[in-house]
Amino acid sequence: MNSHIILASSSPRRIEMLKENGIEPVIIPSSVDEALPWKLSMEQTVMYLALKKALNVEKLLLREKSDVPGKPSVIIAADTIVYKNDMISKPADETDAENILKLLRNTSHYVATGVALVRPGDTKRSLIYDVTEVFFLNYSDDEIKRYIATKEPWDKAGGYAIQGAWGKHVSHIVGNYDNVIGFPWEKIKSELKKNWAEIVLFSD
Repeated sequence: MNSHIILASSSPRRIEMLKENGIEPVIIPSSVDEALPWKLSMEQTVMYLALKKALNVEKLLLREKSDVPGKPSVIIAADTIVYKNDMISKPADETDAENILKLLRNTSHYVATGVALVRPGDTKRSLIYDVTEVFFLNYSDDEIKRYIATKEPWDKAGGYAIQGAWGKHVSHIVGNYDNVIGFPWEKIKSELKKNWAEIVLFSD
């Protein structure tokens, strides 16, 4: 597979998932204000923020007049949120992380990821999203405190990483596991095959 993908993220897991699928992305992390201009649905929120991240990287490339490797290329940006009655942000501190995990205990919540694909210097755009329902077990307060002590909750939507130490507290999920990690690869791959075949060629 020949690919020219710019990933607007420094997430180790997103980078790893691309490499596992034969793609060596150019890494250009985005830096944006994630405030919302108005009330949006869960799905609209993640697509809005993903597009905002992608356009931020496009702006950097055009401003610096950078040579984009392997033109034409595609910028891929993603944003993930956790939703339980309302949107749950990344924990601000230990108390916040503890409160989030107590809220999610012994119940289910939704994880939504939006993905934006943008061709630098062009009007071509794609927006997709995926939603997974995650069910947590009835873990104890002590288990929450021990997990927070590992520092894994920081910079994680909902204060946990399903692929990490917290995975043992997940009863089951309904939907895509990779979406909970923050990168719904099968949906992304389908979109690339359908609408971006001139840039990304898959051998299968």
